[in-house]
Amino acid sequence: MGASGGAADAGRKRMRPAEKGDLFDVLPDELVVAVLCKLSASAARPADLVAVFVVCKRLNRLGLDPLVLARASAESLAASAKSWSDFSHGFLKRCTDSGNLEACYILGMIRFYCLRNRKSGLSFIAQAAIQNHAPALFSLAVIQFNGSGKSKIDKDPEAGVALCARAASLGYVDAMRVLGHCLQDGYGVRRNLAEGRRLLLLANAREFAAFLHSSSSSSPLHRHANRRGSLLKDLDLWMRSTPPPEPHPANRFLAEWFTSRSEVLNGEELSLCSNGGCGRLETRRHEFWLCAACNLVKYCSRACQATHWRSSHKAECVPFEQWLDATAGDGEDEAPMDGGAGGDGLVLE
Repeated sequence: MGASGGAADAGRKRMRPAEKGDLFDVLPDELVVAVLCKLSASAARPADLVAVFVVCKRLNRLGLDPLVLARASAESLAASAKSWSDFSHGFLKRCTDSGNLEACYILGMIRFYCLRNRKSGLSFIAQAAIQNHAPALFSLAVIQFNGSGKSKIDKDPEAGVALCARAASLGYVDAMRVLGHCLQDGYGVRRNLAEGRRLLLLANAREFAAFLHSSSSSSPLHRHANRRGSLLKDLDLWMRSTPPPEPHPANRFLAEWFTSRSEVLNGEELSLCSNGGCGRLETRRHEFWLCAACNLVKYCSRACQATHWRSSHKAECVPFEQWLDATAGDGEDEAPMDGGAGGDGLVLE
């Protein structure tokens, strides 16, 4: 009995370190940081990171390691406009200092459009664009096309086209679409109808492929699209049947920020881009482009015009019948344009 009792006591003693969590304490910092890097890169919302930071002092310290912050995903950095604070701003700034391109872009957009710190915001956006961050490249293009933050005479279509071309080469659909219209219209670049047409079709095909990849294989649209030889025909079906792509967290922040400040915008007579997922606000009166048909909605770019046309404006724009002949056979199910930020169909006030 004595011997067996002693063995039992020894077993209990051996279990105590595990029960107290001492095994975690002896893990090397490098290993914990590596795990946290994977977590931050795959986090789907800010709460995923916060939940780790509040577990214990060690995880809080290692979670703020520059390697972890540098890999944080865009969704994990998706700040809420309603709960924006100095802490939120400081955390994003800490991520930018760690080299996180998504943080650079998000903070740059917030500073440029929401906080109206144009120089600082532009610097952060450019910091991401230099590292080939496609949304940042496209946003810089929109700023150049519209002369945002400056006067009307400061528009630079050639610079906008160059930035769009770089973003398009990285597969960014909005940039492909805007560049395609610029080529078709000779806006900021030598006119090339064939190349413009190719880019517009490629943009549609990429969006269509992304939708099929994310949708259920059992959906009617997915089954129809998988029939041999039906891809081009299904592009039109997709245009009519699918919702617009999910906006970037930076655009969601802008939309939420300005929606809650409508009275201020009305007082300044500035307009939001009519594409609800964009969130960009004019930096001066009459900066954005009007729909050439109804003169009721405004867009910061042709990409936003195309998205809004598919999602709702096609059914609202009047007179609707004139689009039937204008768009027949061109593969672009959207309103015709008269010139502007990336193509025909928008008219400047």
